[in-house]
Amino acid sequence: MAAELLSPVEAQGAADVAARLKDGLNTVLLDQESVVEQVVVAVLARGHVLLEGLPGLGKTELCKALARLLALPFRRIQFTPDLLPGDITGTYVLEGEGRRDFVFREGPLFASLVLADEINRSSPKTQSALLEAMQERSVTVLGQTRALPDPFFVLATQNPIELEGTYPLPEAQLDRFLFRIQVPPVGAKTLRTLLTTRVRGAPPELSPVLDASGLSRLFAAVDRVHLPGPVADFIGRLVEASDPRQPTAPDAVRRFVRYGASPRAALALAASGRALALLRGRPNVGFDDVVATAAAALNHRLVLAYEASLEKVTAPDVVRALLQAVPEVPRG
Repeated sequence: MAAELLSPVEAQGAADVAARLKDGLNTVLLDQESVVEQVVVAVLARGHVLLEGLPGLGKTELCKALARLLALPFRRIQFTPDLLPGDITGTYVLEGEGRRDFVFREGPLFASLVLADEINRSSPKTQSALLEAMQERSVTVLGQTRALPDPFFVLATQNPIELEGTYPLPEAQLDRFLFRIQVPPVGAKTLRTLLTTRVRGAPPELSPVLDASGLSRLFAAVDRVHLPGPVADFIGRLVEASDPRQPTAPDAVRRFVRYGASPRAALALAASGRALALLRGRPNVGFDDVVATAAAALNHRLVLAYEASLEKVTAPDVVRALLQAVPEVPRG
């Protein structure tokens, strides 16, 4: 049985609560309103986030601030080439006196919010263990599967320019991230504010703005946001047109994309559209909500062809061309 749709009054009330989370993050990450909004949307949509940007832009502080504002159990994992699957999932250890038994010791994945710092520095073997956690919200050690806390989020960071000693994330793992968010450099005005208001760059102290029950109510409200048929059709046509083999694919996709977005991309656009609509105080998803989240939801799901690197065409460039080519309402 479908849940009752959200009323405008309920939508505005939920938006006011979510706005407190956004305001708190804005005090930590200065003048990065777009990045903060996308992170909040991802949280409301219960999705994982890959933050990509140069060192020192506040990616780690943003993740720590999110955990404090939501009062969630938080663990940070510094990914390195020698990190093993058991280092993050946990492992069995021999304990006891006399009759000794193997006891499972939980790893750092057993937290509601996990910061995977420099995620592309770990080996494919460790990435495979993280893949199960991100998709199934569980880990399997020696044949026994254990559920992770609910909610469970992975916020990962990676440096886009330092490639020595890194392992590119496989497409299957990238597809598990709801968003890949580019964190841009800050300007002189922001740096001046940082220097004059923060001693040694320390962020302000934060108090929780939501507890577990409040967060659960927000999740329930997002699920009740209405996705109209024409908007769902637009999402479907957008994802279809990202495949160069489809007749609806625009010229930019046919030239520069090798493989288009998966059906999981359509689910991501629907979930993030609902979350953004709620954040804006509306009980239904509009075309503008889908357009606003398309870049973050699609840019890591497009496998570009070699021609794209030759002509210096990026995935966000292709997404922009895709949005321009696919009409919100089909042409007669």
